[in-house]
Amino acid sequence: MMIRPLHGFALVSLAIAGACTTVPPVMGDPAVTVTARGQTPPVGTVREDAADDPAIWRNPADPAASLVVGTDKKGGLYIYDLKGAQKSFMPAPGLNNVDLVEIENGGILVIASDRSDLTRAHLFLATLDPASGVLTPAGRIAVGAGEGYGICIAKPAGRDEVVVFSAPKNGTIYRTTLTPSVKGFAPVTTTLAQVATQPEGCIADTRTATLYIGEEDAGIWAIDMNTGAKRLVAAIDNRMLVADVEGLAIAPEGADGGYLVASSQGDNAFAVYRLPGVTPIGRFRIAAGQFGSVEETDGIELDNRDFGPDYPGGLFIAQDGVNPPYAQNFKYVRWDEVLAALKATR
Repeated sequence: MMIRPLHGFALVSLAIAGACTTVPPVMGDPAVTVTARGQTPPVGTVREDAADDPAIWRNPADPAASLVVGTDKKGGLYIYDLKGAQKSFMPAPGLNNVDLVEIENGGILVIASDRSDLTRAHLFLATLDPASGVLTPAGRIAVGAGEGYGICIAKPAGRDEVVVFSAPKNGTIYRTTLTPSVKGFAPVTTTLAQVATQPEGCIADTRTATLYIGEEDAGIWAIDMNTGAKRLVAAIDNRMLVADVEGLAIAPEGADGGYLVASSQGDNAFAVYRLPGVTPIGRFRIAAGQFGSVEETDGIELDNRDFGPDYPGGLFIAQDGVNPPYAQNFKYVRWDEVLAALKATR
């Protein structure tokens, strides 16, 4: 049987395809612009979605000598200085989000979500030597069912334990308490809460015992760290937030104030909310400058303390998902410049 070509159908299909490519992306409310003051080298994994999430360790003796941890989820963990230069690299494929905390013995504990097992979330532990900028593996801990994705850390004041919140792709929010032991850390994991669809962004505010979780296609949840009670405090509305909502970061001020920042990945912007009420105050973008613009951001990190002459009013770091002609990297921004730009619009 001869099969005749369906010329009409092909033309219609091409017309539909052409029409689809002209549909403009969803854009949120207008955003002010800032530019990056520094950047890291591209990660080692090229032509893939690889760089993902940063974490900041602030050197109290010399803030300008602080360090940044960044994940290459295909490769491992990088350590950078505040000039963006690479200090070290530790191979560890399969890591995604990362956070760090100073522990009681003066050490720095780095914890990353480990998704090398796609059926069960794990935590990858390492210690960071601030003098050399070198990471040393310190164990791997099983958390629970689900592909590991988002994590963040809470350190209860005056206690040895470290609390890690995990947000696997299945929407279960786990709470793992790590207690120091002769063998490292003894973990106890419980289920804290559940969201309906895939989460990732995660930040813990120990001042108010509130865990903020970004559910990518729904918005930002505020979850009680102790009871698991939750409420949606910032919905995907295509104004402040355009799906996906990705990284979350916090700049605390006083007993419960400050700012919550979210990556509005869908329109390459960052949404800023005033705490404690999660009140929208504005949006910003990282525009082209000496170090290029920032698009499709996954992980972000923020510390509003003094980091020396380059970042006297705080440091904001964003993963740059589109960094041609190079692989993805991380961009550094002065936080005080973000606040100044936002205030200029009000």
